Amino acid sequence: MNDELSAPVSVLCVDDELDSADLTAIRLEQLDERFSVETVADAEGGLEHVEDHSIDCVVSDYKMPEIDGLTFFEMVREQFPDLPFILFTGRGTPAVADDARSKGVTDYIEKDVPDRYETLADQIRTAVGKYRERRRLEDDLDFER
Repeated sequence: MNDELSAPVSVLCVDDELDSADLTAIRLEQLDERFSVETVADAEGGLEHVEDHSIDCVVSDYKMPEIDGLTFFEMVREQFPDLPFILFTGRGTPAVADDARSKGVTDYIEKDVPDRYETLADQIRTAVGKYRERRRLEDDLDFER
């Protein structure tokens, strides 16, 4: 378990505003040295990245051209049903937040609140910890069979 606590955490940040994505990546990596954050500009690139790389958590904007964050979430969930997915948006509404939570998004965080990066980092750590523990337990069960 101690290895899990110190293991690198691979995060994919998907945001059509690349300056925002880059700032999010920088802040997350400053807040936790275990975080390694890659950025992509759209949902299609995000899905491709998730398919081709080992990712521990996806952080996605909601309002993006062509494919919004919730549709992207559903695309990811089809292939990776347990992968932590956090909507991190500056253009959400209470209705979007409710819809996201009802569909199973791991968390919904608004970009315009104080301490947003600290909150995001905390939620990533929590979600990835649970995700890794669930995978470890599943591996243990498979091994016992």
